[in-house]
Amino acid sequence: MSQLVDRRLSGKNRSAVNRQRFLRRFKTQIRKAAAEAVSGRKVADLERGEKISIPSKDLSEPIFHHGPGGRRNIVLPGNREFVTGDRVDRPEGGAGGGGSGGSPDGEGMDDFVFELSREEFMEYFFQDLALPDLVKKQLAAVPEVKKARAGFVSQGNPSNLHVVRSMKQAIGRRLAMAAGPRDALREAEEALAELEAQGLGASAEADALREDIVALKARIAAVPFLDTWDLRYANRVDQPTPSSQAVMFCLLDVSGSMDENRKNIAKRFFMLLYLFLTKNYERIDVVFIRHHTVAKEVEEEEFFSSRESGGTVVSSALDLMHEIILARYPSASWNIYAAQASDGDNWEDDSPRCRELLTQKILPLVQYFAYVEIEAEEPQSLWHEYAQVKAMSPRFAMQRILTLEDIYPVFRELFQKKAA
Repeated sequence: MSQLVDRRLSGKNRSAVNRQRFLRRFKTQIRKAAAEAVSGRKVADLERGEKISIPSKDLSEPIFHHGPGGRRNIVLPGNREFVTGDRVDRPEGGAGGGGSGGSPDGEGMDDFVFELSREEFMEYFFQDLALPDLVKKQLAAVPEVKKARAGFVSQGNPSNLHVVRSMKQAIGRRLAMAAGPRDALREAEEALAELEAQGLGASAEADALREDIVALKARIAAVPFLDTWDLRYANRVDQPTPSSQAVMFCLLDVSGSMDENRKNIAKRFFMLLYLFLTKNYERIDVVFIRHHTVAKEVEEEEFFSSRESGGTVVSSALDLMHEIILARYPSASWNIYAAQASDGDNWEDDSPRCRELLTQKILPLVQYFAYVEIEAEEPQSLWHEYAQVKAMSPRFAMQRILTLEDIYPVFRELFQKKAA
């Protein structure tokens, strides 16, 4: 019978294989628990893992066991208190337990609690999400490289020795070096055979031919079977790894109408978006634009922490985004995406201008534009104008966020995978 031994390393955690088997088997329950954990934690805490619990009843599996009834003899090794024939008293407390643990509802089912690492948690959290309609317009060289085959060389590491190629080289060398002596040997043997046929086998000429034959055979035998010059090594060179270039614009309203609760929801939405992008794309630029009456490009820290007062002019952010695209991110070379968060409050005469900027200047350049309106009791003027944009362009999407719990469902709705 054949025996297979798996000698693959499993890292410091010896139960890594069993852990992966467990994650695959209870994938549905873990995904549900991970989704429920989102509402009870801060988005900034996505940098760490998560402790989740699964009801024990969801982990039950069919098992083989002895049926009840019948007469059985049971041997309990190490028993020093009882002998055959002793009667064991019923445990106090009535109907026994079974050790499954008590609970207020009487079900007696304990939850199975375990830790998910950050990578595992993020994998379940983002499993169904993807930026829509990603088109690789240009494959650009990036610092990351991979090893690629580049023929064979005569010098190299012994571990890269290519046996088949080396033997082919040796065969060709032996044929080339022995070709002349073999032809001369064949001619000498034919001449000797002709002399012997004429009865001149004992002549001086025949003896000279025999000496030549011996010398030629020795010369052919002296050709080495394998020479150092025959060795060939597999050659591998560093080849740049191609990847698509993408940029994501994050637009945030920080005006006076955006209170702390709205700003908190918006910040969590952008943090979630940022983590999503960094997980899926190794090479991506993220541009943060905050605005009230004036728009400004800022760093990530200022984007999440700045506080302003005054009115709102949303078109200022769209104008700045358009300028940045033309200056730094030509649409012929970059996949451009944008997400905007606001409470919908805007000057009445500015909302139509926002619609014109989107339809005429921005949407023709971007792959996707997502707008979220936060805690707006009634749709504002900006929402009505953007609704017209959504009706005209499949590249535009919009959703409303009312509470913290709505962030995750709205995010999934905006960036869900589309059926092929």
